[in-house]
Amino acid sequence: MSTVSELRITLDGDERVVPAGTTAGQALQADGRTVIAARVDGELRDLDHELSDGAVVEPVEIGSEDGRAIMRHSTAHVLAQAVQDLFPEARLGIGPPVENGFYYDFDVAEPFTPEDLKRIEKRMREIVKQGQRFCRRPVSDEQARRELAHEPYKLELIGLKGAAGSDDGADVEVGAGQLTIYDNLDAKSGELRWKDLCRGPHVPTTKAIPAFKLMRSGGAYWRGSEKNPQLQRIYGTAWESRERQDEYLRFLEEAEKRDHRKLGAELDLFSFPNEIGSGLAVFHPKGGVVRKVMEDYSRRRHEEAGYEFVNTPHITKGALFETSGHLGWYKDDMFPAMEVDGGEYYLKPMNCPMHNLIFRARGRSYRELPLRLFEFGNVYRYEKSGVVHGLTRVRGMTQDDAHIYCTREQMVGEIKNLLAFVLDLLRDFGLSEFYLELSTRDDSEKFIGSDEYWEQSTAALREAAADSGLELVDDPGGAAFYGPKISVQAKDAIGRTWQLSTIQVDLNQPDRFDLEYQAADGSRQRPVMLHRALFGSIERFFGVLLEHYAGAMPPWLAPVQVVGIPIGDAHVPHLEKVAARLRERGIRVEVDASADRMQKKIRNAQKQKVPYMLLAGDDDVSKDAVSFRYRSGEQKNGVPIDEAVEEIVKAVEARIQI
Repeated sequence: MSTVSELRITLDGDERVVPAGTTAGQALQADGRTVIAARVDGELRDLDHELSDGAVVEPVEIGSEDGRAIMRHSTAHVLAQAVQDLFPEARLGIGPPVENGFYYDFDVAEPFTPEDLKRIEKRMREIVKQGQRFCRRPVSDEQARRELAHEPYKLELIGLKGAAGSDDGADVEVGAGQLTIYDNLDAKSGELRWKDLCRGPHVPTTKAIPAFKLMRSGGAYWRGSEKNPQLQRIYGTAWESRERQDEYLRFLEEAEKRDHRKLGAELDLFSFPNEIGSGLAVFHPKGGVVRKVMEDYSRRRHEEAGYEFVNTPHITKGALFETSGHLGWYKDDMFPAMEVDGGEYYLKPMNCPMHNLIFRARGRSYRELPLRLFEFGNVYRYEKSGVVHGLTRVRGMTQDDAHIYCTREQMVGEIKNLLAFVLDLLRDFGLSEFYLELSTRDDSEKFIGSDEYWEQSTAALREAAADSGLELVDDPGGAAFYGPKISVQAKDAIGRTWQLSTIQVDLNQPDRFDLEYQAADGSRQRPVMLHRALFGSIERFFGVLLEHYAGAMPPWLAPVQVVGIPIGDAHVPHLEKVAARLRERGIRVEVDASADRMQKKIRNAQKQKVPYMLLAGDDDVSKDAVSFRYRSGEQKNGVPIDEAVEEIVKAVEARIQI
C-alpha cells in the first residue's frame, strides 16, 4: 500500500508541490505574528492545519478583518483563563470577538469591580508573555461532556450543536461539524494550562497578541434572554499594534466627549425621568426648539416635494396588525396588548397600516398616483432594557414617516426621486459622507410574499442605488418581513457610521389590505407601496446630530443663536435694541442682564455652545455697533448693527456652520 509523499497546492495563485504533512503555516512561511492564520479552500484554519492535495491556501494577516477577529477571539480565551486563575469558582459562558474588541461572560458570585479588572488584566499580560500555544483537539460529544462536566453553560452549548445560527455568540463554540476543544499548552513543557470548547481558529501562541486592554464589565443575560440567568460580562479591546490601539482609545475619548446623553444634560435639551420609564424622553424648552426647527424645515421641504400630510392615532385594535402581519412577525417588538371594551388594543409600532386605511378610504384613480402621504407619527416599540441607549435607541419615538403609493411603471423613478430627496435633505443638516446598504431576503422563513415580488422589489432598489452613484453594500437577510430596503449609512465628524434613512419596497401590504386603483384602461390594479423614514426618528437623528456637532449646532439649529453680553448695566438697553432687530428677522436671541461679571457671562455662553456673542461697551454704544465674539473665541470689534444683523441672518439662512 503506497502513501502520498507530495501534495499539489495553490498558493498566491500558483500551483506548488510540497511534502505530505505540510501545514498551512509552513506553506505560507508564516511568522505567526504578521500572518497568524490561513484560509484553506475558503475556510479559516490554524497555521498548524495539515494541508490536503489540491488545497488552495491564502494568508490571513493580523491587521485584516479576519485576522483581527481571530486575534480578538484568542484574547477572549486569555481573559477567560485569567479569570479562572484568579476566580476558580467562575463558570464560563461565551466569549466571541465583536467590533473593535471582544467579551467573555462569567457566572460569578459577585460582580467584577474595577480593581478586579486590573488584577485580571495583569494576569492576562503574564499569560501573553508566557507564549502559551493554542492547540486544536477534536472531541466527541460524549468526551466534551466529560471534560466540561463542571461547566453547565458549555454543556448547554454542546446540546445546541447543529442548530441554526444565532446572534448570541454560540456559533464561535459549536457548529454543525465535530466539536473541538482548544488547549492552552505551556510553551516549554507542553503541559495543559487551560482549555475551552471552541471552533477556532486561533493565533499560534499568546505572544501573537500585540495589544489589548480591558474596558469595563456589566451584567448580561445568558444567550441574550431575560428568562436566563444574569452573568457578568467583561469587555475588552485588542489590536494588531500598540499604535492602532492608542488611536482607537483616543477615538473613544473623543466619542465620550460627544456622547449625546452627556451633552443633553449639559445643554439642558432633554432627559429621561425614571418616573416615566426607560427609553422615553422628555424634551426641555431648548431641546424643543431644536426639534421644532428640524420638523418645520422638513415639513417645508416635503410640501415643496408634493407630499400630503396625514395624522393617525397612537393605538389601534389588534386586528389591524393581524392584517398587516405585524402580530405574526413583529409581536416581540411591540408592547403588550391593552384590554379595552372586550377587545385587544395595541400601541402602534408602525404607521403604515393606518396609512393603508387612508388610501383605502375611497376609490383611487391612476391620476392620483404617485400619492405621497407624510406624518410625524409617534410609534412605540418594546426594546429590551439592555439595548435602550439615550435618544439613539428608545421605546417611544416620532418617525418622519412617508408612504408612497404608485404604479409598477412609476416604481423605479419614484425610488430614484426618493433617494435624491433623502440625500439632499440630509446634506442640508450637515452630513456629507454616505454609502448605501441593500437589505434583502435570505432563505429563512421570516419573510412573506412570493419570490416574484421580492425579485422585482430588489431589482428596483438596486437600479435606483446604482443611479445614485454611491457605494452599495449588500445585507442578505436584513430586509423587513414584507420587503427589501435601502438604508442610507452616514458618516459623522469622527468617522462613525450611522444608519439613517430607509426606503422599502412593499408589494405585500397592498395585497393584504386589498388596495386598488382604477387604471387608465378601467381595470383595477394593485399599487406599489414604498415605505420611507427620512430621519429614521426625530429622537435618533437629534442624538446623531448632537454627537456629529459635539453639541455646537450650526446657527440655524442652535436653540439660542445669539447672546447679548453687556460690559456694564448701562449697556443693556443698547443690546436689547439689537436683540429686537434680530427677533424681527426670526433670530433666537437672549440678553444676559444678570449680575455676573462679563467674563463669566462669556464662559456661560461658551459652555452652552451659543454660536454668536454680541458684546457692547461705551465705544460700541457711541458708534451704534457691537463687538462679535464667535464660538471659537475669535473676536471682531466695532461692527455696525446693520452689518451684525445681516451676518447672522445670512448664516442662518444658508445653514452654514461657524
